[in-house]
Amino acid sequence: MIKKISFHLLVLFLGAVNFTHAFDRPNVIFIAIDDMNDWISLLDPDSPIKTPNLERLASKGMLFTHAYCPSPACNPSRVSILTGLRPSTTGVYGNNSDWRGALPNRKTIFQKFKDFGYSVKGAGKIFHHKLNGAFHDGPSFDSFQHMIPQPHPAKKLNNAPEYGSIRTDWGIFPKEEDSIDYNTIEYCIDSIKNSNGDKPLFLACGIYRPHSPFFAPKKYHSIVGDVPMPKRKTNDLLDLPEGASKLHRSTKWFWQGMQKLDAKMPGSYRDFVKSYAACCAFADAQVGKLLDEVERSLPKDNTVIVLWSDHGFHLGEKDHIEKFMLWEKSTHVPFIFVVPGMTEEGSLCKVPVDLTVLYPTLLEVCGMPRDRSCDGVSVLPLLRGNQENWERPALMTYKKGNHALRTERWRYIRYADGTEELYDHEVDPHEWDNIAQKPEYSGLINGYKKWIPENEKDQVPNLKRKK
Repeated sequence: MIKKISFHLLVLFLGAVNFTHAFDRPNVIFIAIDDMNDWISLLDPDSPIKTPNLERLASKGMLFTHAYCPSPACNPSRVSILTGLRPSTTGVYGNNSDWRGALPNRKTIFQKFKDFGYSVKGAGKIFHHKLNGAFHDGPSFDSFQHMIPQPHPAKKLNNAPEYGSIRTDWGIFPKEEDSIDYNTIEYCIDSIKNSNGDKPLFLACGIYRPHSPFFAPKKYHSIVGDVPMPKRKTNDLLDLPEGASKLHRSTKWFWQGMQKLDAKMPGSYRDFVKSYAACCAFADAQVGKLLDEVERSLPKDNTVIVLWSDHGFHLGEKDHIEKFMLWEKSTHVPFIFVVPGMTEEGSLCKVPVDLTVLYPTLLEVCGMPRDRSCDGVSVLPLLRGNQENWERPALMTYKKGNHALRTERWRYIRYADGTEELYDHEVDPHEWDNIAQKPEYSGLINGYKKWIPENEKDQVPNLKRKK
């Protein structure tokens, strides 16, 4: 009882959430989805990709309609979200960057909760999985189930064995039980069922789909049906500055290969897009299974839920397939926060945020001491419905020196060579017309430059594959 009263006083002192059982630290369900962009019904009601379970979760709390990743690449984005530090602070810019070598003493969000008396469990893709799981951080968890290897078919499902790598495959995957995410969700469900109540639960659930290869069981392909093709503009890239062209050249093989494949095998591109949509539907279904168990087994008034994606994904928009660019489709992501007693059910936050806010916000929501070393700031005022005084743009970084800012109306990009892009989303939501060089926008651009990091760490060494 003494411990409970002490925590109650701490919660009141810090001004945290008034949970129904205020002295009980809330359970936390922490859901990460890989490569899910904004072409889903959660963020675009006209989208053919229906996400009823994401919308079900959003109906319980607050949906951030203008949420952006810290970086359009898995490793730097996840490191930033899970440590509260931007790539420019850490030097973690690439998918092979040795983040723990660069930050040996930095406590992840999971370690913070462990220190605060939580039972911290996880499964699936939380940290970057590349190099045989070498990026995983064991001390962050009391227990963790790594991604179960998913078998690949003997022959590519898209019937294009000569095209790209094994991950440039898409189509109907026969058995749901063989998928990575099925096994991740089963572990997470069991973790909820077996939580004994002696400690509050922090459960991190990393859903791998819709990441490539775009495999999904037949029923999810049937759910999405015919999917319209992404909107594109002929000669869209003619107004790109050199900085953007340089980044784009490193990934153009995917789009160029798709064009060649579709010319040889008509319908391949459409099947590719449909398979991505099916994978989104599959990921949404896994979220639904997890939410079902949360509702069955955890107290509604004492369970915080947060859901996010590490970055977006282009499906041909701006002649690009992949992430790895600072445009809208690479960076705009789903972000949902459910805090009992604080977030209004079905509420929307329209001001721009980037996901460096997650670390400090989750600490504050759960009554934990603030970490003033974070680059991001807590969005507790936004969760409480106060959006009027928020003036910070969302900031995104890809490789050293390349940054994008997003306000409700504008996207400004400045590359390492000083070249720029500017898009007015009020009239140009597809970012087809770069107006950065028009003199009438020079004042606007100068005002945005103050948000660009002045001091940036050099790229840290790459991590080598575990032997």
